[in-house]
Amino acid sequence: MTDTATETTGKEPRYGVPAIAGFTEEGENLSPLNEDSSPLGGDASKEHSHGGGAGIPDSSRAGRLTSYKLEDFKPLTGREEDWRFTPLKRLGGLHKKAPTGTAPTLGTELSEGATVETVGMDDARVGSAGIPEDRVSANAWNAAAEASVLTIGANAENVKATLTYTGAGMEASAQHLVIVAEPNSRGLVVIDHVGSAVVGENIEIDVQEGAELTVVSVQAWEDDAIHTGSQQANVAKDAKLKHIVVTFGGDLVRLTPSARFVGTGATAEMFGLYFGDAGQHLEHRLFVDHAQPHCTSNVLYKGALQGKDAHTVWVGDVLIRALAEGTDSYEANRNLVLTDGARADSVPNLEIETGNIAGAGHASTTGRFDDEHLFYLQSRGIDEKTARRLVVRGFLNEIIQQIGVEELQDRLNETVEAELAATDN
Repeated sequence: MTDTATETTGKEPRYGVPAIAGFTEEGENLSPLNEDSSPLGGDASKEHSHGGGAGIPDSSRAGRLTSYKLEDFKPLTGREEDWRFTPLKRLGGLHKKAPTGTAPTLGTELSEGATVETVGMDDARVGSAGIPEDRVSANAWNAAAEASVLTIGANAENVKATLTYTGAGMEASAQHLVIVAEPNSRGLVVIDHVGSAVVGENIEIDVQEGAELTVVSVQAWEDDAIHTGSQQANVAKDAKLKHIVVTFGGDLVRLTPSARFVGTGATAEMFGLYFGDAGQHLEHRLFVDHAQPHCTSNVLYKGALQGKDAHTVWVGDVLIRALAEGTDSYEANRNLVLTDGARADSVPNLEIETGNIAGAGHASTTGRFDDEHLFYLQSRGIDEKTARRLVVRGFLNEIIQQIGVEELQDRLNETVEAELAATDN
């Protein structure tokens, strides 16, 4: 296994920093399917901003352009830092012309304390927690004719909501969702994506003061689906967000979750699970913006992949701004490669602009089965095939058990079993 980790605290570091030959934050231009053109220049991070990362024009992450206007974003070439791993020719045109197809239909199951409305894009809540950060997101934002707004009422307890998006066509489409957890509420939202679709999606999550919200986004698409999704969250004073991403289905899925602290004493936990099969491209790019003091974040994504040309990408960006004193932050990505011909790319990034923090670190591990684990299980009479499945199940279960919904956890465990059975792992 290859492991990288760094830690910056006032105490002894928890991890060492072994070097990896040939690996840098710049990485490689990996996709032969990307269109050939000149790269987006370094000035991209110094453009004007309409929100989001305003205020630090020279930062590699926080200073990126945010805008509602598609024309503010240059056409993609595939050589931009944010798109160098993504095969643009497999995006179904979501980065080019405006999506005009019918968006996946929305079905809802709501407990008391939750409401869903359909509103125009001029509703005041639309744009309250996110502004497009790339061309695909801006394209979807402008193409969406309406938005769904899920509200968890103030002081409500044990609220549960399941939103099921069912795709039924392969014409490029756009959809928009806003989730509002009002002050001191407690809620769980499951967003389930199923069927066949080509969709650009924007999700805004507004976790208001003192609220505690869990959002689980499941990508269980059919094999032909194409899904790009921006999931941006604002986390207010003393609020808590647990954000969980589970990606199994689809031909190409590219998600960009982010959490921005807009009040002190807030907490964000971001977990992810993905299982890539032959030919699939599953990409997750995260951003945690410590813009307020005394906030805590914890990121853990785990992935397994198998089969020829299975490709997973994880990029984690954490920014600790100069005013974010007392920050405690950690991010990690773990990948288990089950067969030859599969590739996992993992890039953890950490920017620290103040030394007055409780702790900050990042880690990345990619490798095959641990021979010692297999030997231990086989020495106790378990055959190799069963031992391998036990190792994979144990590896991924750390994320599954974070969900807290028994029916969904059982469904995901069954999906893992089916994935392993597909290649006899």
